[in-house]
This record gives sequence, C-alpha cells and structure tokens, in this order.
Amino acid sequence: MSNSSSLKEFLLLPFADTRELQLLHFSLFLAIYLAALLANGLIITAVAGDHHLHTPMYFFLLNLSLLDLGSISTTLPKSMHNSLWDTRDISYLECATQIFFFLFLFSTEFYLLTVMAYDRYVAICRPLHYGTLLGSRACVKMAAAAWASGLLYGLLHTGNTFSIPLCQGNVVEQFFCEIPQILKLSCSDSYVREVGLLVVSFCLALGCFIFIVVSYVQILAAVLRIPSEQGQHKAFSMCLPHLAVVSLFVSTAMFAYLKPLSVSFPALDLVVAILYSVVPPALNPLIYSMRNKELKDALRKLVTWVQCLQQ
Repeated sequence: MSNSSSLKEFLLLPFADTRELQLLHFSLFLAIYLAALLANGLIITAVAGDHHLHTPMYFFLLNLSLLDLGSISTTLPKSMHNSLWDTRDISYLECATQIFFFLFLFSTEFYLLTVMAYDRYVAICRPLHYGTLLGSRACVKMAAAAWASGLLYGLLHTGNTFSIPLCQGNVVEQFFCEIPQILKLSCSDSYVREVGLLVVSFCLALGCFIFIVVSYVQILAAVLRIPSEQGQHKAFSMCLPHLAVVSLFVSTAMFAYLKPLSVSFPALDLVVAILYSVVPPALNPLIYSMRNKELKDALRKLVTWVQCLQQ
C-alpha cells in the first residue's frame, strides 16, 4: 500500500514478456510514429511555405497537424523506450506531465475539429458569407479559443486527478498514463469528483460531436443538390472519412473514460486506447490530404524544391 505523497513512480503495462515481442512492439510503434511525424511535418511545411494555402481551411489544417504531432509524441516515445530497454517505470512527474499534455492536445484537437466542420459548412452552405464569418481575425480567435480551452481542460483534470489520494499500489494497466487507470489506484470513493468532471466534459464533447455531425449532414445535403456526379463523389469521399475518424475518437474515448472503474478488460482497454490515442493522429494527415489537389500540388513543389537543393 502506498500514498500519493510518497509515490515516486508508476509501472506501465508491458505489451509482452518475451524479448522478441517487445522488439516487435517497438518496431510497429516506431513505424507508426515516424509515418505520423513525416506526414504531419510535410503538411505543416507545405501550408506554411505556400502562400496559395494561406486560407482559413489550411490554417486550421496546420493547427491540426501541430496537435497531431504533439499528441502522438506524448504517448508513443515512452512506450517505445520501455519496450526497447525492457522497463516499465515512469516517474510521478513524467506521468502527470504525460496526462496533462495528452488531455491538453487531444481536447484542443477535438475543439479544432468542431471549428473545421463549421468552416466547411460555411464554405459550402453559405459561400457568400464566408469572407465575413471566417476572416483572418475570426480564424485566429477561433483557433486561440480552441487552444486556450484545451489548456484549461488539461490543467483542470490533471490537477484534480493528482490531488486524489492514491493507496492501491502504482501499477497502471495501460501503455501510457491514463486518467481512468490512475483513478483505479485511488482510496475508496475519493475519485468521484474527477468522474463527475469527466462526465460533464464528455457531455460538452457530445455537444461538439452533434454539431460536427449536423454540419456534415447539411454539407452532404447541399452537395446532393449539385448536378455534377464528380463533385458529389469528391464531397462524400472527403466528408465521410472525416466523420468516421471523429466518430472513432469520440466512441472509444467515451468507452475508456466513462465505463465503471470496476469493469476491467485489459486487452480491450489496450485496443481502445490505441484506437483513440494513436490511430487519429496517424490517419488525419491521409484523410485531410488524400482528396485535396491543392495540398498535393504544394507537397509536390516541396519535394521538387528539396530535390533541387540536394543536386
């Protein structure tokens, strides 16, 4: 039995006991991590370097890529380090820092996805008002509000979680520090306040999700009135993947954070954590760029410029 005041470290969940499987886990996570870094880094560089992409949509996309880079860098490197060196430990301060940045970056990303849905709704359903509603100043304010809200959310939940007395050991049954797993270590019912905050937070998140769904439904309804089949196909191929990733993120995160602490399925919890913490940052660059001709052209120019420099 240990008290939170005397805890020096936590023990994270190992992916495997055998050395071969540990190295396989390290290799898989490394491949995902490098792919996410490369894809998001290319988008950031292309948007920042091409003046044709200095528009609200690409401004928000640049912010999304920054958040994806930060969020995936919060969880994977420590897990890869532990697998490579066959360790499980993470210090108390590292754990608190990991939870703060994870909550800060992922909540900011969700707020930003809400803003991006609004941007697409105005662009397609109210194009004549686009310049008025989404001028440069308005875009900066909306992005700043998303970042500030995420920062407040991260500070609130991290401070509240680590103010709870912990007396159930120090084993965290997850590959990164996750609030539900920390709450399992709490004494008696001292975690109820944090659970209440999580419920309120996810009610707000559900409101944002409904706004995103309604926005995309109106976008698709407007697109269906377009006589061009090519335009309809392009809109569907862009909107449906966006909705799929947002739905995956919301559903898995709600399952992880709102299910009763007494209900524990270690293998399922691990899969759910990967689905909401690793998959979205890795897939977002593909989903938001694979049907975007302007961004593809900018990336080609960037690659050509790099090749010219090397010659």
